[in-house]
Amino acid sequence: MHNSTITSLHSSHVERVKALLGSRGKKYRREEKAFIADGIQSVREALSPKIPSAPKVERLYVTEAGIAKLESEIAPSILDSVDIYPVTDEIMKAMADTESPQGILAWCSYLDMTLYKLGQIGAKKIAYFWEIQDPGNSGTVIRTADACGFDAIVFSDKSVDVFSPKTVRATVGSLWHIPVVESIPLAEMLEFASNGEFQTYAFAGDGSSSLLDIQPSEKQILIFGNEARGLPDIDGIAARVHIPMEGHSESLNVASAAAIAMFQLGIAKK
Repeated sequence: MHNSTITSLHSSHVERVKALLGSRGKKYRREEKAFIADGIQSVREALSPKIPSAPKVERLYVTEAGIAKLESEIAPSILDSVDIYPVTDEIMKAMADTESPQGILAWCSYLDMTLYKLGQIGAKKIAYFWEIQDPGNSGTVIRTADACGFDAIVFSDKSVDVFSPKTVRATVGSLWHIPVVESIPLAEMLEFASNGEFQTYAFAGDGSSSLLDIQPSEKQILIFGNEARGLPDIDGIAARVHIPMEGHSESLNVASAAAIAMFQLGIAKK
């Protein structure tokens, strides 16, 4: 449904979007259970979610150029089901957190996902990230887990906000394809793994087992560590695993390591 064009910088719509994207955005996003997705790629996937628990697009803010992009790629029946607010280029620039916005912003709402819900949907392949800090890395690992056919991805407490603008952008739409659980302490994740009879593999440079020797199991959880500190010692796991490397690099970026491991245990050894 189309609404009147927003032309005032003092509009409550502008203020609320800026609050979600601003320096205090994390607190506001948690309170509102909402976040902003921007650009045609993210919004296209947001309007055609692949899972029941996916965040929901509540309204769209679009410039004249933005609505033209949407109408060229998205069926009218889908666009007709969403509140659409035309905005001027000036308003879009004030709202967006990028220097060259594409003219499309989506206000999305979400419900918290839990480990209990993962059990209910029968998730069998899960990637868990302990205290990951970089928004680009977090968005990339969500996208990678989606690409490798994983059933869910879980982030520990003290990890980056999954719904920050940079993380959402880095998922390139995969946030609407795969369940994501936030703020799960390592001990709680390990208890879930034990109760669910998962094979659990922790990935670290000092691992005694090689990824090449690990066989995928029907139910598996892969654990990855912090960008700078890696993983602490973990009891009760199937193996602490390293990724063999040639050349002179001392280590792999966590997103790169996760991509190799998820491909190897999610696709390559099927």
